[in-house]
Amino acid sequence: MSVTILGIESSCDDTSAAIVRDGFLLSNRIANQDVHRFFGGVVPELASRAHQQNIIPVVDLAMKEAGVKPNEISAVAFTRGPGLMGSLLVGASFSKGFAVARNIPLIAVNHLQGHVLALFVRRPTDNRQPITDNFQPSFPFLCLLVSGGHTQILIVRDHLDMEMIGQTIDDAAGEAFDKCGKVIGLPYPAGPVIDKLAKEGDPLAFTFSRPRISDLNYSFSGLKTSFLYFLRDRLREDPGFIGKNLNSLCASLQYTIVEILLNKLRQASKQTGIREIGLAGGVSANSALKAAVQAEAVKRRWNVCIPELAYTMDNAAMIAMTGYYKYLKGEFAGQDVAPLARM
Repeated sequence: MSVTILGIESSCDDTSAAIVRDGFLLSNRIANQDVHRFFGGVVPELASRAHQQNIIPVVDLAMKEAGVKPNEISAVAFTRGPGLMGSLLVGASFSKGFAVARNIPLIAVNHLQGHVLALFVRRPTDNRQPITDNFQPSFPFLCLLVSGGHTQILIVRDHLDMEMIGQTIDDAAGEAFDKCGKVIGLPYPAGPVIDKLAKEGDPLAFTFSRPRISDLNYSFSGLKTSFLYFLRDRLREDPGFIGKNLNSLCASLQYTIVEILLNKLRQASKQTGIREIGLAGGVSANSALKAAVQAEAVKRRWNVCIPELAYTMDNAAMIAMTGYYKYLKGEFAGQDVAPLARM
């Protein structure tokens, strides 16, 4: 008998629904919220209101695209956290109601675990046979999880067996991109804009502070402070400094962040002896990071796996995929399960 999972993702500002059947993705629909661009960041109250408007149409569209009816759903998986509480509540409430109405299991998913399992998203061909050209990491592997709110290094021993061996002690890499980008007048989210502008700049034009932490943890607060003070001093000398050097500023900032990320990943691989590497999270879409990791792969004989671009950002495909593996192990949640802003 087939196992069909409805996945719901609402941790931040994107409302998403996906259908996974027997481990293969049938649909993945996302409703974005452009209103936050005007505020330079996500406004929690606006995000939760938009989720309420979007969730039913998005779920309906995902089910129609997959050709799945409500009575064919085996379980509903939703993001429990971490994330914005108001946004999480919308997804959790809808999922609970759907599960009760259909009398099916409810599955609570850690958003970060979902990002890792985006590496295992597979799609069927038109004749419902599995495609074979998608490379997926072998266990155990190291996963560098880099997003707007989190930066971690994990040892992944199985789909649901993960150990965190390094994490940021302050800001995440994605925050460094966005906050530094805001300082130089770039729109939110600044990460993709920096990536684009950096292609026309010199990554060695400027030097910024790098953290000195002996273990596998990360820190990006010092980099942000260094970037801010650097700009302050240069603008005193030349008020037009940013405009004249925008591309190289972006390239140098991006180069520094990528090197910080790679340095710890190298250490982790050396310490564990693991050369199977996965990238996950929104920042894994950054072209410089992907190129740098792939260059390291050639040098250090790593096997590297990176999700398709559509599955690097917040999406329900990764939640449904995690729900599928949790369903197989009978890891269900009760109706009393509560969303958690931090997990």
